[in-house]
Amino acid sequence: MFEFLQNLEPLQQGFWYTAIAASFIFLIQTVLTFIGGGHGDVAVHADFNGDSHADSPFQLFSFRNLINFLLGFGWGGVAFYNSIGNKSLLIFVAVLIGAGFIFLFFILILQIMKLTEDNTFKMENLIGRAGETYLTIPANMSGKGKITISVNGTSHELQAMTEDKENIPSGDSVRVVYIYDDILVVSKI
Repeated sequence: MFEFLQNLEPLQQGFWYTAIAASFIFLIQTVLTFIGGGHGDVAVHADFNGDSHADSPFQLFSFRNLINFLLGFGWGGVAFYNSIGNKSLLIFVAVLIGAGFIFLFFILILQIMKLTEDNTFKMENLIGRAGETYLTIPANMSGKGKITISVNGTSHELQAMTEDKENIPSGDSVRVVYIYDDILVVSKI
């Protein structure tokens, strides 16, 4: 299968073997990532990132980055083997290409992370937002009513009270002033 490699110089063989092995592992990682097989790290959980930020989207010393580096290093060496006569320069260029692959992966991850959105419902995010009375809210904090309020495209029906001197009837617009014991305190707009 790899008979064409038998007649090559040892350095060129090394580049080819590195490129083929890294490509094969990269393919497996990619398939596992898309089908949801863990994190695509081929069951290797020996990542070391040098700091304690476990929620960081990018770890410099990881199996995935090793494969990215070897992919760039191997294919860079194969691509430039006949173009660059100085073997030390060729290895240096291959190392730069491998580092470039890691950098490109980092940029790609940063762009993907920009697409994430936190749609977690948090009551404190309602302060200052407008809603509509659903059930009449009694005056002077004397009882509870309900309002409907939209957050991140989702409508919520929540208990509410008011400090206003008069009841707020159904259908009136209100604004959340503060939160008291997980109950929204609103005022009429």
